[in-house]
Amino acid sequence: MPEIVNNKTVFTLYEVARSVQKTIAERYGSLYWIKAEMNKLNYYKHSGHCYPELLEKRGGRVVSEMRAILWKGDYQQINARFMEMTGEPLKNGISILFQAAISYDPLYGMSLRIVDVDPAFTLGELEREKIETINKLKAEGIYHANKQVPFPLLPKRLAVISVETSKGLADFLKIIGQNPFGYRFQHDLFPALLQGEKAIASIAAQLKEIEKLRAHYDVVAIVRGGGGEVGLSCYNHYALAHAVASFPIPIITGIGHATNETVTEMVAYKNAITPSELADFLIQRFHQYAVPLQRAEERIAIRTKELLLYENRNLERLITSFRNESRYVVQQERRKLDQAKKLLWQQGKFLLASEWKLLEHGSGDMMRNVVWLLKEERVSLGQLEKMVGALSPSGVLKRGFSLTMKNGRAIFDAQDLVLGDDVETSLANGRFLSKVIKKLNTEE
Repeated sequence: MPEIVNNKTVFTLYEVARSVQKTIAERYGSLYWIKAEMNKLNYYKHSGHCYPELLEKRGGRVVSEMRAILWKGDYQQINARFMEMTGEPLKNGISILFQAAISYDPLYGMSLRIVDVDPAFTLGELEREKIETINKLKAEGIYHANKQVPFPLLPKRLAVISVETSKGLADFLKIIGQNPFGYRFQHDLFPALLQGEKAIASIAAQLKEIEKLRAHYDVVAIVRGGGGEVGLSCYNHYALAHAVASFPIPIITGIGHATNETVTEMVAYKNAITPSELADFLIQRFHQYAVPLQRAEERIAIRTKELLLYENRNLERLITSFRNESRYVVQQERRKLDQAKKLLWQQGKFLLASEWKLLEHGSGDMMRNVVWLLKEERVSLGQLEKMVGALSPSGVLKRGFSLTMKNGRAIFDAQDLVLGDDVETSLANGRFLSKVIKKLNTEE
C-alpha cells in the first residue's frame, strides 16, 4: 500500500513494478507474432538457454530494442525445425518471425519469451533482399557487366578467394593441380570470410586487393564449401553483388550449394554448383584450346607423312629417269669426244706439217738477213770507235789541248786558283809543274 509522506502519496519501486507486471499480464495475456532482427542469439552452452537481443531498424537507424528468452526445450525444438527448412541453425544477424509471450518481471524487466519461429518468413526476407539487389543492379546497367568481360583463352593465373581450411578449396586445388592432362595453373590465395554478414566486407576488401594486381591474374575464383540458404544470404547483399558485377576481370564462383542461385553467382561470369565443378570448368577451357591443337598436330603429322611418301616416290622416279638419260647422254658425249680426238689429231698433223714448211722456208731468209745485219752493225761499230777515240783525253791532248790539275782535281775555272798555288799541266807528250804568279782576265 502507498504511504502518505508530507501530504504526498508515495509508492515503493516494487509496488510500481508489481503494478506494471499486473497490467501487462492482463493486457498482453495472449501469444503474439512479432518480426524483428535477431542481432545476437546469446546461446549459453552450459544451460542450453538463449537470451536473444532483438531490434528493429528504419532507414539504417535502430528504433526499437528488446531482450528475449528462449528456454532450452523450446530452443532445441525450434532450431531443429529451422535447420530442416533453411539448412542453417538460428544465428546472429537474421530476420525472424517469432511467436512470443510478453511479460514483465520486477527484477529483470520487460522480456519476450519466444515459443515458436516461422522459418518461411526468414527465407522470404532473404528472397525479398535478393530481388531488390537484382533490380538495383539492372537499373544501374551492370547486372551483365562481368559476363561481358573477355574471358582469357587459357585461364592459367588464378586469384582464389576462400578460407585456407575450406574443404571446397582443398577439392578445387586438388583437381586443377592433379589433372591427368598435365595442364598447369598458377594460383594465389586471398583469405576471406565466406559466410555471415562479415563476409560481405571481407570478400569486397580482397577484390579491391586483387584489382590492384589485375595485370597478374586472368580469373578470380570465389570458392566455398556447402551451406544452406541462410548462410549464403550475404551473397545477395547489394554491396557484394555490385563489387562482383563491376569487376574488371572475369569472376567465377563455386560456393557449394545446389539450391537457388544467389545474386553474386548470377552476376559472376560463371557459376558452378561446387568447387569441383568449377575446377572442371577451368580444365575444360584448356581442353577447348588443347584438343583442336592436338588434332591439328595429328593432321599435320599425317599430311606430312603423305607428302614425304609422295615426294619420295617422285624422287625415285626422277632418279631412275636421270640415270637412264644420263647413260644416253654420256654415251653420246663419248662418241663426240672420240670424233673430236680424231679430228684434232688429223688437223694437228696437217698444221704441224704446214708450220714446219714455213719454218724451213723462213729459216733461210732469216740467215741471209742475219748476215746482212751483222755487216751493217760492223760498219756502224767502226765509226763509233773512231768517234770515241777522237773524244778520249789522249785524243783531245793530241789536238793541242792541255789538262791543268790542282791537288789531283781538274781546274776548269781560274777563280778556283789563288796566287802561289802549285799546279800540274798534262800535254800530249809529257807533264810539267808551275806556280801561279798572276791571274789574267779573260779579256786580256
